[in-house]
Amino acid sequence: MKPVERRLLRELPALRRHMSQAAVLALLAAVLVVAQASLLATLLADGFAGRGLRVTALTALGAVMALRALLTWARGVLAQRAAAEAKRALRERVTDRLRHTGPLRLAAGRHGETATLLTRGLDALDPYVVGYLPTMAATAVAPPVVVAWLLRTDWPSALVIAVTLPLIPVFGALVGMHTARRTARQWQLLARLGGHFLDVLAGLPTLRAFGRERHQRRVMRETADAHRRATMRTLRVAFLSSFVLETVATLSVALVAVPVGLRLLSGTVGLSTALTVLFLAPEAYLPLRAMGAAFHDSAEGVAVAEQVFSILDEDAGAAPAPAAAPAPAARPHLRLEAVTVHYPDRPAPALDRATLELRPGEHVALVGPSGAGKTTLLSLFLGFVGPDAGRVTVGGTDLADLDLDAWRAQVAWVPQRPHLFAESVADNIRLGRPDASDAEVRRAARAAFADRFIEALPEGYDTVLGEHGAGLSAGQRQRIALARAFLKDAPVLLLDEPTAHLDADSEAAVTRATVALMQGRTTLLVAHRTSLLPHADRIITVNAGHLTARPQEAMA
Repeated sequence: MKPVERRLLRELPALRRHMSQAAVLALLAAVLVVAQASLLATLLADGFAGRGLRVTALTALGAVMALRALLTWARGVLAQRAAAEAKRALRERVTDRLRHTGPLRLAAGRHGETATLLTRGLDALDPYVVGYLPTMAATAVAPPVVVAWLLRTDWPSALVIAVTLPLIPVFGALVGMHTARRTARQWQLLARLGGHFLDVLAGLPTLRAFGRERHQRRVMRETADAHRRATMRTLRVAFLSSFVLETVATLSVALVAVPVGLRLLSGTVGLSTALTVLFLAPEAYLPLRAMGAAFHDSAEGVAVAEQVFSILDEDAGAAPAPAAAPAPAARPHLRLEAVTVHYPDRPAPALDRATLELRPGEHVALVGPSGAGKTTLLSLFLGFVGPDAGRVTVGGTDLADLDLDAWRAQVAWVPQRPHLFAESVADNIRLGRPDASDAEVRRAARAAFADRFIEALPEGYDTVLGEHGAGLSAGQRQRIALARAFLKDAPVLLLDEPTAHLDADSEAAVTRATVALMQGRTTLLVAHRTSLLPHADRIITVNAGHLTARPQEAMA
């Protein structure tokens, strides 16, 4: 058993319980196999001897077969339940870890691989838990029971089986080592394919805008072909392994069957004994053959478990974080202190030793070309991105030491393209404060100048929107996002180009609502258009990751 398999059993109680149950069921199944073989051999021997079939023996044989079927069903149910519990436990551990280190992992460009791991990847554990572990338990229990019974029945046959049994795991291990390497390579290619597909899908509008979709289509095709070839190579090795194990098991059974047949002809062994040996000999090798086949089915699951533990160990290997500090008082002082942020896919830093201060209640606007680092500044204050150098402070406390959930509860964020869910308009607004009453929701919509178009909808505030707010214009979606911010009533406001991509009428409505929202709040505003700039106390130009304050007269 590999170290990762021992760790799975050690850290997942569901698997330990599953192994215990599988061992008990395997022992009962082995006893029933011996009983079925003995009863069937006795019935056939009596039939050949002309003694007729006994009703009690037939009834007992039927009961044994029914019990074997019941045990098979119980083993499948328990195995499926254990697999579901194990996958849920691993998903919870990974997601709990990502809840604290997710922004850094996303910045490291591993979100696609992690998404593949948590969905398609962990599902690969099913063959390991459902097939391999019960078969391994049966391998440890069934052959000794069969050999022990054959020692009592016909010791020469038991001796042959005891000598040939080790050949199957030896050959299986030789082929299995090669299969494990192949499967690890296959999983790496699948993770790369899933991660690349997710990245391409997220950036498809940009790729089409720059005419690069055909290039990415070729890259996707090449990655998919590499995964297909790796899968076929793994299947070839698996088929070779099955052929080797079946051949060794068949020859081993022949080594038992031929001497028994010769001794039966010579009269040194009875028909009932010979039939019992012939029935039980394949059963002694069956668990080992099944374990060899199950090993190949479960190899991908083991590779996935290694990936899961590498993520957990990578994050756990860092120094333990101190207890999170409580969120600061309302309207805190915000500062960036020589902050540098690098993204892996960009040679130049998104921010280079940037320093910025927001005093309580101050309104600061950020202007500059696309890609200059404005959105990165907002992400820093939200805790979505961690600085590579320097620090972000809130009320004099490093943001990394704060309870992020408590801090974000004091921040209202209005992105450039707010996401609306396939829920009612009221529920989408209530996202700002889930316990808000209907009256508070309507008051927030009124403050955002959204009440008129909402009341004109077929069911008003109860109208269910399409995914991403389908059915509403860009300006209407933006005003619902502003209504969320009004409802949240947070002391810190972060706005990412709220008037971008709007027509003149929508821009005017959103501008009025935004100005009302900014009153009395510390505001950091990203703006391309000039409609909100007169309402800023300071304007900061962001260019190539550097911050420059505009002269005061430029704001007039």
